[in-house]
Amino acid sequence: MAFSEQFRKEIQKVLDQYLEKARPSEELRHKIDLGYRVDGQSIIIYELQEVFDEKEQMIECPAAKATWVKSKNLWKVYWMRADLKWHPFRPVPFVKTIRHFVTLVESDPYNCFWG
Repeated sequence: MAFSEQFRKEIQKVLDQYLEKARPSEELRHKIDLGYRVDGQSIIIYELQEVFDEKEQMIECPAAKATWVKSKNLWKVYWMRADLKWHPFRPVPFVKTIRHFVTLVESDPYNCFWG
C-alpha cells in the first residue's frame, strides 16, 4: 500500500530539509552527495559516491532505512551492515515520526549509519 498524498508530502518536506543541511557543497556533489528514495512503505537515505575508475558514474551506498508499520503507527529503523543487508537498529528500533528518524540518522549516536 502506498503512502497517502498528504503523508508523502510530509515525508518529502522533512527529508528535503534534512538534505538541504546535510549535502556537501555544490562543488563536491559530482564526487559525493546524499539522497533519499521512497520504496513501498520504506524511506532509504543513501550516499552517492563517485566510482573510482568511472569518473562519470556514481554508486548508491544505502545508509539508513525507515519502514512504516501501520499497525503500530511507528517507523521501524534499520541500518546497513558490512554484509550489505538491512539490520534492525537495536538501540532505537522504532521512532514515532519521520522527523525523529532523520534526527537519529543525523546524530548517528552509535556510528552505524555513517560509520
